[in-house]
Amino acid sequence: MNNKTNTILLAASCFTLGAFTFKIAEAKISVAMLQQAQNIIGLNFTNAELDSATAELEDFKNGYERIRKVTLKNDVAPAIVFNPIPVGFKWPKEKEKFKVEMPKKLKLPVNREDLAYYTIPQLAALIKTKQISSEELTTFYLSRLKQYGPTLECVTTLTEELALQQARQADKEIKAGKYKGLLHGIPFGVKDLLATKNYKTTWGAAPYKDQQIDLDATVVERLQNAGGVLVAKLTLGELAMGDVWYGGKTKSPWDLSKGSSGSSAGSASAVAAGLLPYAIGTETLGSIVSPSTACGTTGLRPTFGRVSRHGAMALSWSMDKIGPITRSAEDAAIVFNAIYGPDGKDQSVYDAPFNYNTKLDAKKLRVGYLKKDFERKYGFQENDQATLEVLRKAGIELVPIELPDLPVNDLILTISVEGAAAFDELTRSGKDELLKQQHKGAWPNIFRAGRFIPAVEYLQAQRVRTLLVQQMQEKLKDVDVYISPSFGSSNLVVTNLTGHPCVVVPNGLQKNGMPTTITFIGKLFGEAETLALAKLYQDLTPHEEKHPTAYLSKK
Repeated sequence: MNNKTNTILLAASCFTLGAFTFKIAEAKISVAMLQQAQNIIGLNFTNAELDSATAELEDFKNGYERIRKVTLKNDVAPAIVFNPIPVGFKWPKEKEKFKVEMPKKLKLPVNREDLAYYTIPQLAALIKTKQISSEELTTFYLSRLKQYGPTLECVTTLTEELALQQARQADKEIKAGKYKGLLHGIPFGVKDLLATKNYKTTWGAAPYKDQQIDLDATVVERLQNAGGVLVAKLTLGELAMGDVWYGGKTKSPWDLSKGSSGSSAGSASAVAAGLLPYAIGTETLGSIVSPSTACGTTGLRPTFGRVSRHGAMALSWSMDKIGPITRSAEDAAIVFNAIYGPDGKDQSVYDAPFNYNTKLDAKKLRVGYLKKDFERKYGFQENDQATLEVLRKAGIELVPIELPDLPVNDLILTISVEGAAAFDELTRSGKDELLKQQHKGAWPNIFRAGRFIPAVEYLQAQRVRTLLVQQMQEKLKDVDVYISPSFGSSNLVVTNLTGHPCVVVPNGLQKNGMPTTITFIGKLFGEAETLALAKLYQDLTPHEEKHPTAYLSKK
């Protein structure tokens, strides 16, 4: 290494590169070091000013060493909680009864394979009327997971013993007249960054592939309390990015030569292939929207602060969100109704009602759309324009709106800083070299680079984020929901930073046979209205009823 490199490393105090771990520098901080360091962050202090700062920086450096001796597990959050609520914002206080219609006179299909693509209400109707038992349904999905899971590389762990135990318990309860609701006896899977007792929680990464966390994440616990049957832990791109994990690359069931995108890779792939009725995913910056697009599923990314992240791997404390990946918007509503709300463990969660029911008329909603984004040339434009036309023909007036004009892409440094903190020990220990992805855009490099982002610049970015939150409130004052291209727009970045909810739904196929999607965005805590509009669109179109067949060709 040259002198300049050594100087930068000393100024940064600690940095890991490949197999070499640099500890706190023994040498005293000098003006020469600080001259090099300030070049990295675009400052221009005089030599006298830098000299005056050296003693203070030595104190800081010694403090870093003492702080690093404190054990900080991934589940320890910073004493700073992101607040997505703009000044003047209010949510409804009254909680209405959740209601979804269950199909009447539904019969068990002659071809049992048809069950693979039944919705939650359809499966619930069969279970409630005792045409099929939870144990039979669970065995059916376990069989499909065993048959097609290896091809899609979408499963890390089958929880078969637990699943059969839970299914039998559900059958006993239902037989005794203790029916808990639409999820009772229905199998589900979770992204393998959610903790589950007695089963590994691998985070998709080799350094953690044998990790066991002795608790059930709040989301897992709530689904099980609703009578759900956990059948599988599903793949995610390592440490929640992409579709490459320690065991391989998760595939889209529409084309096995293509990845399922990420990071909720296995959740989307399994649901799309009919290996599960629904699964749980997470999103920080597209990890529900992107795999739902690659796999043709419906995904709900709730408002930040809606669903407890207790027991979930932390990547970015101020941006991580948990939501369902399903066959339809109504299925997403059913699952969300079971998992939202405070648990007393995740202090970021708000107690706001979710008023989704049959009284909500989507045609009465005020609907906006990102007119300029839809007019630009991009890959899904033809299908997206057809979506807008379907809604117009249904009598919905689409109001043009625009997103705030702020440097939102630059605020993505939030993930670099918070991720670097969440996995600081991994970086400093040198174990980051065990991760499968080692290119410039992979976590090892991102976490190292995050070490060079000054705390002041991180906080300045969060102040701009506050402006973004406030400006979004102003932009959405005249609409209840708006429509955006899933990609080819700044919307995905903006709304992940502000914490607005989104529902992504299939809206056609590309020429290569891969699915496309469109995104519905709600106001903060406006999941009910957003899901209602998405359901209306799905009632008017057949796209969510189209299923892949490529995965069937290789058993």
